[in-house]
Amino acid sequence: MNKIFVLIDCNNFFVSCERFFNPKLREKPVCVLSNNDGCVVSRSQEVKDIGVPMGAPYFKYEKILKYHKVHVFSSNFSLYGDMSNRVMKTLAHFTPEIEFYSIDEAFLPFDGFEKRDLTEYGREIKRTVYKWTGIPVSVGIGSTKTLAKVGTERAKKELAFDGVCNLLAESDIDKELEKLPVSDVWGVGRRYTAMLKGFGINTARDLKYQKDEWIKRKMTIAGLNMVHELRGKPRFELSETPEPKKQILCSRSFGKKVAELKKLKEAAATHATHAAEKLREQHSVAEMVSVFVATGKHEKNFRYSNVATVPLSEPTADSREIIKAAVTGLEQIYKKGYWYKKVGVFLTRLSFDTPMQQTLFAKDHYGKKKRNLMKAIDSINNEFGSDTMQFAASGTHKSWKGKSEKKSKRYTTRWDELLVAKG
Repeated sequence: MNKIFVLIDCNNFFVSCERFFNPKLREKPVCVLSNNDGCVVSRSQEVKDIGVPMGAPYFKYEKILKYHKVHVFSSNFSLYGDMSNRVMKTLAHFTPEIEFYSIDEAFLPFDGFEKRDLTEYGREIKRTVYKWTGIPVSVGIGSTKTLAKVGTERAKKELAFDGVCNLLAESDIDKELEKLPVSDVWGVGRRYTAMLKGFGINTARDLKYQKDEWIKRKMTIAGLNMVHELRGKPRFELSETPEPKKQILCSRSFGKKVAELKKLKEAAATHATHAAEKLREQHSVAEMVSVFVATGKHEKNFRYSNVATVPLSEPTADSREIIKAAVTGLEQIYKKGYWYKKVGVFLTRLSFDTPMQQTLFAKDHYGKKKRNLMKAIDSINNEFGSDTMQFAASGTHKSWKGKSEKKSKRYTTRWDELLVAKG
């Protein structure tokens, strides 16, 4: 039986979320900024047409955005995460097997659906997602994941596809690969793009017909697998369960520079809390906690950065133990007289969380009571919004937090920020 992969890709996802709760923004230029309001991370088609690139520094394009009356928003991850969950739950109505590839993308298997009109079925999925969630999507269908990815790229560019590009027919594949720049092929980054163009390889079709030996030599075995996928030979399987991360990092630049140890401790505790939450999400425990600090890149005579690693007495996912280790590490590397721009926490030596017998002298054993407490905290925060319940070490005012001056309301996760209907 031939494999069939379908990729569902939410169009301009962050922008689409903002537009859904503010209909006045439809057909208006809209963009969303990254953490700390640094770069453009989501653009409506109108903003793309203006010529604002993905990742554009906001301070460089601020005047252009104002001139074109672009509606600019800070990232609202509580809203985007909840809307992503709604999209994924909608997709689960079509098949229980789903690979949640990213916050706005998911792969579905269509094996056994050969007798259906798959293009029309793709449109049914598209219509249903929009009807149930308000989020527009593009659908790519192919015999490999890479071809399905090509399908979504083409579906977004060509209005004639009506949001669904089916690349199962061999006669259609080369025609669409010829229209796809090599830079837009899944897995081809900037470095490979420059190299390939130097050899006259400008489209996905050009890349498809290169010799295996040359591809492997220039792009390693990973590149060869990608090219085989362009040829319709599956090399990447559907993964319903994401691989657990081998390390977890949480960090963010400050909205303004920080000198006081107290505020740095609050930031480290906040990042440690979020790292512990991610640890529990993938059912892991950590043995090592590292914390780092850094001043701004442009501090000529007062630059400083350092990292400290604190081993835990037992593998744990208890936020309190991880916060304690992070603050201990911070105290070891903190130096007075510097203005810090960033602090971060990362967890290493991760392993799967399996209840273990307590060692004779272990006071910090991650046992049933601690697990149940963490589970209760996670449950409250999942139901009522991130940081509804937090640890005192994280502080309350958090003046160090990154800029988020243009943030919309958390319409779906906070009772006090629900939409108000006016008659």
